[in-house]
Amino acid sequence: MQLNRFLAIATLVIGLHSCNKTPEITIVSPDKIQIHQKLTIALENTTNSEVEYFLDGISVGKQPSLHLDIHDYKLGKHTLQAKVGTSENATMKEKKVIFLAPSAPKVYGYKVIHSFPHDRTSFTQGLEFHNNHLYEGTGQRGKSVLRKVDLHTGEVLQEQALAKKFFGEGITIFNDKIYQLTWQNKLGFIYDLDTFKTLNTFSYQESLEGWGLTHNNTHLIKSDGSEKIWFLNPENGKEERVIEVYTNKKKINNLNELEYIDGKIYANVWTKNAIVIINPKNGAVEALVNMKNLAKQLDNKTVADSQDKVLNGIAYNATTKKLYVTGKNWDKIFEIEIIK
Repeated sequence: MQLNRFLAIATLVIGLHSCNKTPEITIVSPDKIQIHQKLTIALENTTNSEVEYFLDGISVGKQPSLHLDIHDYKLGKHTLQAKVGTSENATMKEKKVIFLAPSAPKVYGYKVIHSFPHDRTSFTQGLEFHNNHLYEGTGQRGKSVLRKVDLHTGEVLQEQALAKKFFGEGITIFNDKIYQLTWQNKLGFIYDLDTFKTLNTFSYQESLEGWGLTHNNTHLIKSDGSEKIWFLNPENGKEERVIEVYTNKKKINNLNELEYIDGKIYANVWTKNAIVIINPKNGAVEALVNMKNLAKQLDNKTVADSQDKVLNGIAYNATTKKLYVTGKNWDKIFEIEIIK
């Protein structure tokens, strides 16, 4: 009986202690929000009037609740923090929030204008025009090459093979140099444009792998197979800026071959028959080009049902204003027109 009485008293004490426990202070805000909306931030379970809010480590206000304008922010993951209480007894609270595009991407179609022969053995990773010449980088260990190609005949005019340990990836041409990524070696090559002689290499820092590569007037632009796109210093390969690619609902990962056209980033998405058009300032997917059924126009019909011989390769000829696409082991390169 005494044991039962002891257990009853202990249970009562624990229950009273639980009832008197102070609720934990939490940040109240959306988990996801489109950047055209105001971000509302407040605290729950606090009576303390001393509060300061931070967004990505920068103070954004000291009011009990805030309504932030976030339309100029990049998309993707951000960190909210609240410093509660005086500096001597302050408590820091943290929450993650994802910023989304302000609207759904437009959906475009395409029209094939011409088709040209393409080496069926080329596991295409990068495709680029420069001074009316077509350049291509291919993948797979022991088969990776950099080459200059005649668009109309498919003839290889110049070629440089990579060492067998490297899996070649995206290419771009900037300031009379050719840049080529490797997949998992965290290493890129820099070649002389005319001779294909290796001039230098550069290492990746935070980016996971090497996938696609293009450039604007100041930076190399690199994908790494995730939703992130990195902006690299062309002199030393340093990753100076990053954006995360999102629609109004979700992130778009597996970003692959890239091309920079009229101020926008065009990207293949691994295993998808589509090209996404991305705002390079904030990462918003502004449009999607539905490329469904393009592979069915190949002579080799088995490619259309393949899991890895997919659409990959975007080249824009700035001189003629024409756009070309191909895929891994495709037997054709297509000149297309995007139908808006």
